Amino acid sequence: MPHLHLEYTANLTNLAVEKTLLRLNNVLMASGQFGSEFDIKSRAVKVESFQVGTSLNPRGFIAVKLSLLSGRSPQVKQQLSQSLLAALQDLGDWPADIQVQLSVLLVDMDRDSYSKVAIG
Repeated sequence: MPHLHLEYTANLTNLAVEKTLLRLNNVLMASGQFGSEFDIKSRAVKVESFQVGTSLNPRGFIAVKLSLLSGRSPQVKQQLSQSLLAALQDLGDWPADIQVQLSVLLVDMDRDSYSKVAIG
């Protein structure tokens, strides 16, 4: 735990996906909220078909959803959200010809029903 899901639009061709995931994982570890780096699982999905708003102007997005076990305070969740968003903003040069939206959503997972085992 936690699970980080990153969706990004295909028109963000300069996004270094693996580097981005590692950076976000490091942000999570630095928060002090997670016991082991091995517990953090992240993945990225490129979104080929998308529409942002109604304009035909080039637009894109990066949307992060962080699922974590329930029980953390609103302040901790806000800090995690803001830290992840800041890391996204600092990724580097954004395309000048594309309007890009960055977002972070935190989702509580029911602690009592979550199951996990590590093999190896």
